[in-house]
Amino acid sequence: MGSTFSGLNTALTSLYAQRRGLDVTGQNIANASTEGYTRQRVVMQSQNANLVPGVYATTTAVGSGVTVSSVERLRNTALDQRSYTEHANSAYHNERASSYALIEDAFAEPSDTALQARLQDMWDGWNAVSTNPDKAAPKAAMIQQATTVAATLNDASAQLNNQYQATRAGLDTYVGEVNKAAETIARLNQEIVVATAAGLQANELQDQRGQAVLKLSEMVGATATDLPNGALSVYVGSAPLVSEFTTRPIEIEAGGALRLEDLGTTEVNLRFTDTKSPVSPGGSMGAAMEMLARGGTLQTMSERLDKVATTLAKTVNDIHKLGYSIDGTGPGENFFVAGNANPLSAANITVGVTDPDKLAISSGDPTLDPGGVLDGVIADDISELSTSRTGADAEYQSLIGDLGVAAQSSIRRRDIQNAVTDQVDAARDAESGVNLDEEMTNLLTYQRGYEAASRVLTTIDSMLDQLINRTGLVGR
Repeated sequence: MGSTFSGLNTALTSLYAQRRGLDVTGQNIANASTEGYTRQRVVMQSQNANLVPGVYATTTAVGSGVTVSSVERLRNTALDQRSYTEHANSAYHNERASSYALIEDAFAEPSDTALQARLQDMWDGWNAVSTNPDKAAPKAAMIQQATTVAATLNDASAQLNNQYQATRAGLDTYVGEVNKAAETIARLNQEIVVATAAGLQANELQDQRGQAVLKLSEMVGATATDLPNGALSVYVGSAPLVSEFTTRPIEIEAGGALRLEDLGTTEVNLRFTDTKSPVSPGGSMGAAMEMLARGGTLQTMSERLDKVATTLAKTVNDIHKLGYSIDGTGPGENFFVAGNANPLSAANITVGVTDPDKLAISSGDPTLDPGGVLDGVIADDISELSTSRTGADAEYQSLIGDLGVAAQSSIRRRDIQNAVTDQVDAARDAESGVNLDEEMTNLLTYQRGYEAASRVLTTIDSMLDQLINRTGLVGR
């Protein structure tokens, strides 16, 4: 038979449970806008009156109230794993598209001030010289236009090198952030395992760890695996980065290329500090490594720009060396030269003829008497290089065309991947995000439950008062 006072305990357990529900609901509402927060739910369980049932034991008790068995973290592990993968892919394509955008900025095509327009101005200048071979003004103007072409090539090469150096410095920053995030996950692993073993809730710690893993996935393409004790193991490719409570820092191999020109003798390698084994990153670091690699995007674009410069110099110089200047000097010297002792490239190309009288534009020596020739045949031949299928213009147009196709492709892939990532995030938020309308409903439910349990206590108190203080007083 149940105790006279058992109803007090039943109502009391309800008060405790409803209050816990109110606390959890308040926590959800308070963190509705907190990034990475996972909605929590109170799981209640009725308590059996017969703690140790026997074969012949009987009782009229209907139960001993309610208890909160757990506070669930409403997280879908499969969606989490998908989210890590898709965020890594999005970070990779975002970084790649941004890099191509910077390369396009270096060339700034199409534009009235970009290299293609400057080349056309120079060819027009040569044409003007060919029609006025005895005039100094067209020659001086053409030399200035050619100088502008060389300076534009210098600037484009410098910008590519600056982008390389900035990406290289950014990679150093990523390495530090990856190691820091890995240490954070290892520390949280230990705290979560200890809390779980002690029977404590570690939901907020798991949210923090989830955000750290998501950050790692974006930076280096990390994936995670749940362990039975509540910890996580984090991997980069197939290599472990975090194993329960320990981490494996990563580093950039010393002596790696810091400039584009360094790629001829060395390259950038990412490796684990302990075993020196290579790291195969994804995410933003994977895209950065593609840009920095020997034979990668930046080096390829730089080499193609160098080819434009060398083609320009060779084609113009080969014709210019056949001519004579107005003062009879001939054959002509190189019109384009390297600005230093290194082989000619986009970085150092410059105009070697700065005196208009030294321009070798005539097919014959104009100072001969008799038989002197002063024409613009050589200048005209040089101006026709603008339509050459193997000239600098054709080479440059091919470079810009390929760059445009690659950049447009990277933008399309970025947009598609970001749409996929948004869909995965929406699915995850639908399951683990806080819905304020739902929480308000829960709030009212727990409030009414608390009020009802209080009413039960009041009723039992009144009954006991009647039993204890008034029963047996009749007739006295």
